[in-house]
Amino acid sequence: MTSNEPPPYPGQSNEPTPPPSYGSTPPPAGGYPPPSAPGGYGAPQGNKMALWSMIVGIASLVLGLLCGFLVVGSIVAIVLGFIARKEIEQSNGTQTGSGQALTGIITGFAMLALVILVAVLIGTGAVDYNFNVEA
Repeated sequence: MTSNEPPPYPGQSNEPTPPPSYGSTPPPAGGYPPPSAPGGYGAPQGNKMALWSMIVGIASLVLGLLCGFLVVGSIVAIVLGFIARKEIEQSNGTQTGSGQALTGIITGFAMLALVILVAVLIGTGAVDYNFNVEA
């Protein structure tokens, strides 16, 4: 060990790690195994539709509660979420984002449920939207 090398962590040695063994087959040209997923060596990629499903679902829920009911955003979030979950399932582990897709599906259905609830309450007369104020 030279003076400018840090001491090893507990449980580690200063010995160099041996190269990986490839069994009876020689290593591929270049000495590294080929990438198993696009964009990296075995690194799964996030599904873009899952991300957009989550974004649209949360935005439609928040904006729907603040500004009015955005049913179109809820439907888009639900459709994107189901498509993304199907793609992630079929990717055999090369894509991630199932939780994001599920978030988009849940928020989309929650917004649709609120729209239906408000429509029923207004339709039955339980909630009155008459804003005439007489003094």
